[in-house]
Amino acid sequence: MALLRAFIRTARMARNTSRLAAGLPADEEVLLDAPDERLSPALVAAGRGEYAPAAKLLTTTREAAEWENRDRYAMRLATFARSRDEWLQEWQDASPHDPDALLIKAELAVSRGWESPARVELLREVGPLIAAAAEGDPRDPVPWRIALDQARGTNAGHTEFGKLWGEAVRRSPHHYGCHVAALRYLSAAWYGSHRECFDFAERAAQDALPGSLVQALPVRAAFAYLTEGGGAVVPRERLDAAADLAIAVSATYTAGDAWPAEVRNLLTYVLVRLERWQDALEQLRAIGPYATSFPWDRVSDDPLGQFLELRDGVRLEVAAGMPLHPRSEQCGRAHSGDH
Repeated sequence: MALLRAFIRTARMARNTSRLAAGLPADEEVLLDAPDERLSPALVAAGRGEYAPAAKLLTTTREAAEWENRDRYAMRLATFARSRDEWLQEWQDASPHDPDALLIKAELAVSRGWESPARVELLREVGPLIAAAAEGDPRDPVPWRIALDQARGTNAGHTEFGKLWGEAVRRSPHHYGCHVAALRYLSAAWYGSHRECFDFAERAAQDALPGSLVQALPVRAAFAYLTEGGGAVVPRERLDAAADLAIAVSATYTAGDAWPAEVRNLLTYVLVRLERWQDALEQLRAIGPYATSFPWDRVSDDPLGQFLELRDGVRLEVAAGMPLHPRSEQCGRAHSGDH
């Protein structure tokens, strides 16, 4: 009987896998961390050593209070500056007190500090840079998100972290990046537990604005639980509820939208771990060509290759559960007692 089931599974995979490619871009069309149409010109110009487009982009986000965009763009520009920072150096020399240049400088310093063996000492030295960025525009919550990341790396206690959190949410109560920073601090791998992590994520999701990515925060808690291990066991029902909520959030965005791409990639990882293959395939179609380094860089040194390999694996799993012939599904239901 086991051999027969294995034979049927293989036959289903061979017959159905190619059909499941519908709605999925070809491997060569999938991009890793592709910038949107606003960020792309700034990165191209930075590659030429020109800072003006980046400066204009961040000034626009600050003046229009586009805090979510500002946070994402600052992180991407800082990531670029880690390998090529001539444009940033020129920008700082030309405008040493520019709040947008100060923001990137603070983000860059924190990201470099995090990867150093002397992490705690280096991150503590970044404090004045973060303070300068915060003073650049008192409305801006992004320097406070950077401060939250710094505090986690310097072993800040709950009281100190809570003060920074208060400053962040006072400026933007529903800021996604600040919520992610707080969730990381509360994770079992740092200064909290799986219970604290889920409780915080679920409360934040309930209070979030309609369509906000903060509503998908519980699936980040699920990811932390599935990857970090240890601590109390989280019931399967709570993990499924987190995934279901993230699926609902994903559905509010169009397929192939770059904005929710990271959340969709993260959700796909969780769905795969939960063996919800059909749901995972639907998210892969919604992702379209926008693969993101996170979460795949947590499990592979080749995040794009990992993403593409996972796409194939999900298709195979879904195909294995499909009937060999359209009519066989009805037959299978009629004779389900035979199984």
